[in-house]
Amino acid sequence: MSETNERGLRLLFVCVGNSCRSQMAEGWARHLGFEAASAGTHPAGAVAENAVKVMAEVGVDISGQAPSHIDEYDHERFDKVFSMGCGVSCPSIPLDGDWNLDDPVGKDLESYRVTRDRILNHLSEVVSVS
Repeated sequence: MSETNERGLRLLFVCVGNSCRSQMAEGWARHLGFEAASAGTHPAGAVAENAVKVMAEVGVDISGQAPSHIDEYDHERFDKVFSMGCGVSCPSIPLDGDWNLDDPVGKDLESYRVTRDRILNHLSEVVSVS
């Protein structure tokens, strides 16, 4: 988890595979000055290559991030926990919102860009209310 926390909020992003949407959300959040992490209920082996590519297009490097399991985190250390919209069922973790993002895995780069930009829009809302 990033130690930089210019905004005072600690954010956790959860999904199933932790390979794409939640990784992009973590990258954006860190880029915007939040302390952030992401995790999945069934994490993939690596971050999706297209997620790394489209984030690099906007100057956000997520190439060093790796999928992790939700059990690796104490959700109580975070101020806000958001689901990416993949129907994640984490009964022991209260969610502060579900962003209902389409999963771009297996789709073209433009689908990844749309998801990337929607994530930024959601984070902008978090910034405006924090």
